[in-house]
Amino acid sequence: MDTIASLFSFITTPVSWVIVQFHKVYGALFGPDTGWAWGLSIVSLVIVIRICLIPLFVKQIKATRAMQTLQPEMKKIQERYKNDRQRQSEEMMKLYKETGTNPLSSCLPILAQSPFFFALYHVLNSIANGDTIGVINQKLLESAQQAHIFGAPLAATFTDSASEAAALDASITTVRIVTAIMIVLMSLSQFYTQRQLMTKNVDTTVKTPFMQQQKMLMYIFPIMFAVFGINFPVGVLVYWLTTNLWTMGQQMYVIHNNPTPGSKAQAAYLERLHKRVTHHGKTRGRGEKAIVKAIVTKGRDRNEYERKFINGLTKVGLVAQADGSVIKGEAQTVTESEDGVTTATGRRQQPKRQSKAQRQSGGPKAAGETTSLSKSDEPEDAKPAAVKKTPAKPGTGGRSKAQSGQRKGGPQRPKSPSKK
Repeated sequence: MDTIASLFSFITTPVSWVIVQFHKVYGALFGPDTGWAWGLSIVSLVIVIRICLIPLFVKQIKATRAMQTLQPEMKKIQERYKNDRQRQSEEMMKLYKETGTNPLSSCLPILAQSPFFFALYHVLNSIANGDTIGVINQKLLESAQQAHIFGAPLAATFTDSASEAAALDASITTVRIVTAIMIVLMSLSQFYTQRQLMTKNVDTTVKTPFMQQQKMLMYIFPIMFAVFGINFPVGVLVYWLTTNLWTMGQQMYVIHNNPTPGSKAQAAYLERLHKRVTHHGKTRGRGEKAIVKAIVTKGRDRNEYERKFINGLTKVGLVAQADGSVIKGEAQTVTESEDGVTTATGRRQQPKRQSKAQRQSGGPKAAGETTSLSKSDEPEDAKPAAVKKTPAKPGTGGRSKAQSGQRKGGPQRPKSPSKK
């Protein structure tokens, strides 16, 4: 471990300087030799580091989502070239290049944070050994050795012997109880963060080996923290527990406000967004407009939750626009076919009911029917040719031959030449 720490010795001076500056502030409030002054200095160091790593965290989220989107294509490449590893790697690199993704981007925050972790470990280890380091002089070294967090010295570890704990003016029982609680909290926070990511912020419609790997890491990481944590000084445990809590809170914020498409978190978010948009009649803020704009742009490629959101707006008479805004429209009945295509139809208007007198006299017809022209309004060329009337014979009931021989609904049959 000393070899690894020496590789990052160039950063121990900046880390020790940041701790000393925060110690001056908290020392004036709580006393320079108290555990609160040194413990809060370490917590403040974590906050500064994590704020600086926010851009990398955003890249990590984008890279993780891009990798989740590419999983089906990657699986096809693996099945197509399962007997040719070289061609498989070439196709994978080609896919990464075409989509602009980088598998290592998801590890950037951890890789960027590791130098600070090793530097802090080296600083605290030097304090435990009574060695000055960086800007921590002999006076500050003695102050740090006297600092106790809940009765455990800043530089004590779970594996320390009773004599080593006594040298730091502490009880071995107190040291082990405090370090054990901190190790358990550190492991649980890591497990909860990973579990939250897997159960709420993963597209449930895609089943890939990537998801299985994430599930394995969900159990492996907490065990690794528990195993290595027994060798960490109390100050390092404070650092790692703080950064785990920061990661958990940061992850909860992202899942709540910008969930992965197709995940359970997106379903909950769109349900909340639907209530807000329905209540106010419009989208508020850039975030809401960006989400609605992305859903509208997808068109037929929307997932189940996104279709439900658009259909819900249509039912209450709201229409999502391409720019992310929402305008009022007519309330429509939405139907969805088996292939997922939604169809919106307006409300049917029932025809007005006619009275009995109107039906008998052929009065105004129901709405939607075309009325026929009256005799006087018919054009000349539309009128039938005049039929020569002949006197009616008795017994014909007053009808002429032309009228009695006329077929209803069709042309008349020509008379036989043998009949007169």
